[in-house]
Amino acid sequence: MSKIKLLLAAAFLASAAASAQTSSPYSMYGYGIIGDRATSLQRQMGGVGYAMNSGRQINVMNPASYAAIDSLTFLFDIGADLSLLWSQEGSAKQRSTGGGVDYVTMQFPISKFMGGSIGLLPYSSVGYAFGNDIAHGAVENQGTGGINQLYLGVSGKVAGFSLGVNVSYDFGNIMNDVFATPVGSTQTKFEHVMEIRDWNINIGAQYTARWNRFNKLVIGATYSPRKSMRGKTWVTQQEMVQDSKPDTVASMKMKDKYFNPTSIGAGISYTYEKTYRVMVEADFTWQQWSKAPYAALYGTESIKDMNAGDINSGKQQLVAAGMDFNDRSKFAIGGEFVPKLRGNYGERIAYRLGAYYTNDYLNIKGNKVREIGVTCGAGLPTPEGKTQINIGLEWKKRYASPMKLIGENYLNITLGVNFNEVWFWKRKIR
Repeated sequence: MSKIKLLLAAAFLASAAASAQTSSPYSMYGYGIIGDRATSLQRQMGGVGYAMNSGRQINVMNPASYAAIDSLTFLFDIGADLSLLWSQEGSAKQRSTGGGVDYVTMQFPISKFMGGSIGLLPYSSVGYAFGNDIAHGAVENQGTGGINQLYLGVSGKVAGFSLGVNVSYDFGNIMNDVFATPVGSTQTKFEHVMEIRDWNINIGAQYTARWNRFNKLVIGATYSPRKSMRGKTWVTQQEMVQDSKPDTVASMKMKDKYFNPTSIGAGISYTYEKTYRVMVEADFTWQQWSKAPYAALYGTESIKDMNAGDINSGKQQLVAAGMDFNDRSKFAIGGEFVPKLRGNYGERIAYRLGAYYTNDYLNIKGNKVREIGVTCGAGLPTPEGKTQINIGLEWKKRYASPMKLIGENYLNITLGVNFNEVWFWKRKIR
């Protein structure tokens, strides 16, 4: 009965996971802030995972890791975060919060040499609200939504090699709104909507080398091909008066006009495990966003460039202008230390540290967006079994170069619960 309740809770929380939101003005561009499929444990280690295959934690970053699960074990991992943001543009400062349920994943054995996983992850997230002045009026910008991935994965191993694949259904709506208010006139709402209904694939491989039972070296890699994105996008205009209805001023299908990029990830890890455990890993991610078109939907002008006469005339519309993206790259390093595997409670806590540097895919008027972050955390074992509670902190700075644009400083609090249960073992009747 407890296992049935756990599955029902997973289904409920999976539906809630889609509501998790970021809080960043940079998320108004492109598809928002891109995620890396990292669990709470992996985020505490700088977001590494391509060469991770302990079998005690779910690793969606590389589907080849699923085969490392024990044939009697079932894993269920749910994560959430709270994000505190301090942003500054010139002398203007703003403080905001974001977060929510981040992901829900499950992993299970298929046979002695195969494992599988299913879950819901964020691919991208959009969330912002700010205002600007225009000639003879004001304009307010806000956006919500994102893209979610409902995935199913399988992995098999032979000798030291393992190969796995994730197939995902990508879905979600991204809404970018502009409220233009000329002096002495009616407010107009311009809304750009992207409705994504797509599929994706991620292939992973790992090689594990052991020269004795205490030392392990793992090399891992993943690949996702470039492919056209499916869905539709449109722009509406609406006068904000009673009984008014939005008018669709432009729309088109996304196929062959919007693309997911070619993505490659690689990592190497080393683990020593005897009376204590030490694990370190270094990862590199590359995504070819420069070859992933983002089409112009309508026109070439933006709301910020309009004057009051343009808005009153109703002849200018919100624009989903085509964008040029940069290739995205990320360097990450992280490690974990458990003082004593069979010691007292404090000695069995897993202590984690990590850091990363990211060149983001966004190109804002010739300015590249970059991120730098440091992370830490702890894995707290529960008294009754192998279940682990992962609590972490992440400090992150996001900025643009060469122009500073908006500077953002984040403090993210992450929480994950990894349930490790024995499901397939039958007790003997005496």
